[in-house]
Amino acid sequence: MKVVIIGPAYPLRGGLATYNERLARAFVAAGDEVRIVTFSLQYPDFLFPGQTQFSTEAGPADLAIEVSLNSVNPLSWVKVGRKLRAERPDLVIFRFWLPFMGPALGTVARLVHGNGHTRVVAITDNIIPHEKRPGDGPLTRYFLSACDGFVTMSRSVLKDLQNLGFGQKPALYRPHPLYDNFGPLKTKDDALVALGLPATTAYLLFFGFIRAYKGLDIMLEVMADKRLAELPIKLIIAGEFYEDAAPYEELIRRNNLEGRIIRATDFIPNEKVVDYFCAADLIVQPYKNATQSGVSQIAYHFERPMLVTNVGGLAELIPDGVVGYVVPPTPAAIADAVVDFYVGKRETAFVAGVREEKKQFSWPVMVAALKEVAGLKAD
Repeated sequence: MKVVIIGPAYPLRGGLATYNERLARAFVAAGDEVRIVTFSLQYPDFLFPGQTQFSTEAGPADLAIEVSLNSVNPLSWVKVGRKLRAERPDLVIFRFWLPFMGPALGTVARLVHGNGHTRVVAITDNIIPHEKRPGDGPLTRYFLSACDGFVTMSRSVLKDLQNLGFGQKPALYRPHPLYDNFGPLKTKDDALVALGLPATTAYLLFFGFIRAYKGLDIMLEVMADKRLAELPIKLIIAGEFYEDAAPYEELIRRNNLEGRIIRATDFIPNEKVVDYFCAADLIVQPYKNATQSGVSQIAYHFERPMLVTNVGGLAELIPDGVVGYVVPPTPAAIADAVVDFYVGKRETAFVAGVREEKKQFSWPVMVAALKEVAGLKAD
């Protein structure tokens, strides 16, 4: 089968690029011919909150990646769409995560459809964005109406599709597969040595780009809890700020947390991800709202217990009391769980639960779902 994936990929960096490249490898493993079409310009600089959109690592030598789509240049949309229409791939998969991308991706999808052969499917990370802006609805509908079907990675997004009036189109929920491309597991001792951290302290990990909805402010309030202050626990903040860091620094100062916080607030390169996860006892996701999270699937791969809040689709993949905790997004509830984890010595049991649960998160399952909603027969 001839497949094209349209979305972020190298030389762009981040979780979406990592996912799309791993998905391409899953199609290759299924015997399909795959190419990724990525952005020559993903966001104008004034819209991008981080330090850089581009990777400093070597590109994947095993993948065909075409850098050709400009998100703000309609001539680029037409060129890419006409090229794909002429090539007649069997399946084009769009990665849709933000209404801003609706015009570019929707235009390409419409042009591709013009060949009467290609099926167009979207992996919809979000239908309703975390941070809402005027015009989100029309931009999203413009893209969704050009698709033949959808795969969502949370049931909440599947429900959003239905609420927006797209319930008549084929749609499947399949959980986010494992991020198994960050290398094999390490021992905790080896990971701590790699990070230069002492083994005399326990570590919580907050990982990923820092945005308001991810609740780092809540986690800093948790660290101020007197019970946690009496335990030998530090919080590792590993990820780049995508907003002003000053309010978080003020929380650290006000709560006298300086000696209990470890900052790694630059972009974390792929080869260092293993060290941060394997050094941690518990991965914390104190999100205020969410759909799904790739952080959970990195934690599953590295067999780390998790704490998530009961918002959006986060709890769908985290059986409470089996692989960790599902709690309300409040400092008190999160602190209660962290105390229970350490005082109750839950790590061994939760790790066993993680090892069992992770078996269900398969890339071949995702490939089959994409083919199914497209109406194409899987190999």
